[in-house]
Amino acid sequence: MNTNGTRLFVVDAFTDEPFRGNPAGVVILDEQRDDAWMQAIASEMRHSETAFVLPGQDGWWQLRWFTPTVEVDLCGHATLATAHVLGGSTRFRTRSGELTCTVSPDGWIEMDFPADPPTPVSAPPELRRALADDVTVVTVARGVSDLLVEVASPHDVRAARPDLSLLASIPVRGVILTAYDDERDRIVSRCFYPAVGVPEDPVTGSAHCTIGSWWAERLHRDELVAEQLSTRGGTLRLTRQGDRIRLGGRGVTVWHGEIAV
Repeated sequence: MNTNGTRLFVVDAFTDEPFRGNPAGVVILDEQRDDAWMQAIASEMRHSETAFVLPGQDGWWQLRWFTPTVEVDLCGHATLATAHVLGGSTRFRTRSGELTCTVSPDGWIEMDFPADPPTPVSAPPELRRALADDVTVVTVARGVSDLLVEVASPHDVRAARPDLSLLASIPVRGVILTAYDDERDRIVSRCFYPAVGVPEDPVTGSAHCTIGSWWAERLHRDELVAEQLSTRGGTLRLTRQGDRIRLGGRGVTVWHGEIAV
């Protein structure tokens, strides 16, 4: 093995169990690397996002995120994974501004992200066709990056089998299906991003800036528990604070090594 390689970690985010939650690559850089190299590493890793972090001279870290096909403006689970690798309390400069992570007394990492209250819109025809008769749509709203679709029940979220090619044709980053589970008092969701190379994301931190803003307003509550109902599953704690959303989660390192190129 090349003992002078770049350090690489894989962390399962928004879970305290290995092989659940959302896996993210975390690459610790010791020098600036070009975009093509970072995109190639992310494509090789094949996780929904791989984070690349470079230390700054002022105590802040420079953080970027790549899917297997493109760079993205914001990614929650890979930010959580990076903070987990760096020890918890961390400050990042990103394409979405300055982000801070702190460790709560019970060991959860809390990320301070911009809130994203979505605006109700008409459902695109492609959305109706993509969902077919699997779900009952209550409301459709547009956030900064994603289309949020409130459906009638948690069962509808679980049962959905959308046509991913039709979802990819909608001019948004991705499509969120969400409902309130009144029996368990939590928000549930699934998130689909075929347009950026991620058919269904296991647990999506950035989407909860939109989800949390939507449900905090509708339920008249600033503190919520959220669960993403993917096959792997994951749990988040959401706290609305003005125009910010605090996203809380856990992380587990499942392996680490070095990039030899």
